[in-house]
Amino acid sequence: MMELLEIGMSALVFAAFLAGAIDAVVGGGGLIQIPALFAALPGELPATLFGTNKCASVVGTANATWRYAQRVRMPWRTILPAALSAFALSYLGAAAVAWLPKDAVRPLILLLLILAAVYTLKRKEFGQVHRPGLSGYRELCFSLLLGGVIGFYDGFFGPGTGSFLIFLFVRYFGFDFLHASASAKVVNVATNLAALIYFVPNGYFLPLLAGLMALANVCGSLAGTILALKYGSGFVRRVFLFVVGILIIKFAWDTLALLLHI
Repeated sequence: MMELLEIGMSALVFAAFLAGAIDAVVGGGGLIQIPALFAALPGELPATLFGTNKCASVVGTANATWRYAQRVRMPWRTILPAALSAFALSYLGAAAVAWLPKDAVRPLILLLLILAAVYTLKRKEFGQVHRPGLSGYRELCFSLLLGGVIGFYDGFFGPGTGSFLIFLFVRYFGFDFLHASASAKVVNVATNLAALIYFVPNGYFLPLLAGLMALANVCGSLAGTILALKYGSGFVRRVFLFVVGILIIKFAWDTLALLLHI
């Protein structure tokens, strides 16, 4: 029994490391970390597992943000309004779970992911050059809108938040993939903190496991940021397309299973 417990703990720590690395580059670490938690601890409340996941990922994402900020010129005028509105709207997203059916959202998210992937694949130059195209009032409005929409989505549903953020920063703000990834981390930290304000006071987390996974997540985020900074926007673009591809497969399967009542 003890051996099984140790194997399960080791698997969760390794999953947290991989999640931290992927999150640091393009986001999507939850695709690894959340299923690993549910597989290893099937008897725990879902809220407790989600809270443990958030505790681990917010530390890794904050570490990645700090490391990007040391090496990349961060567009704070864009990022901070987006982060603030994301923080606020994530509460509404969480509240909307009670009156909006999540299953109705899956096909729409699948379509948006496919469109983002096709758009990125067709435009080879997309996100390769950093040319911010917004300023002043328009920049502020777009930032608040972007943060609000993403914050609501993350609070309500969640999967693919980092990928959507990166795509929108590249498409509408003219960032390259490296700057978009760095900017997305700040918004991700804001939405994760908003979630923790709910999870932690209500005891929905496992302190020891969260601490171990947070440490592994930080180590993974260190590896991810080193790779992203070393190989630049081209590398981030390739990882972005890979993660979006995995998300498309997941959402396609979930939608098919829903339609066929599997």
